[in-house]
Amino acid sequence: MKVIIATLALTVAAMSPAAAKMCVQSRDIVSANSKDGKLMTFRMRDGRILVNHLQGVCSDLKFQGFSWVVHGTDDVCENEQSLKVLRSGQICVLGKFDIVKDKPAAR
Repeated sequence: MKVIIATLALTVAAMSPAAAKMCVQSRDIVSANSKDGKLMTFRMRDGRILVNHLQGVCSDLKFQGFSWVVHGTDDVCENEQSLKVLRSGQICVLGKFDIVKDKPAAR
């Protein structure tokens, strides 16, 4: 009986892999802005447009620029990266990325 339960547990674990976090390279970001302090739109060098659902409302972001520090790598990852609004000092954290426009098909 223990063998059957263990086998079932391993099967379920294999069938539902953890969702991988989405990261983008900061050097591939052409622009990033937010019109409402809740969503941030990223235009990428390869033609993709990504929207990030910020964790919480970052109201100052819609009026002022921001900076971020990327540690160790050039990756900007969902649910990990924070940014700081330049004038107010407000800290905002990226949430989940959604692809609004995928990269154009190769010809």
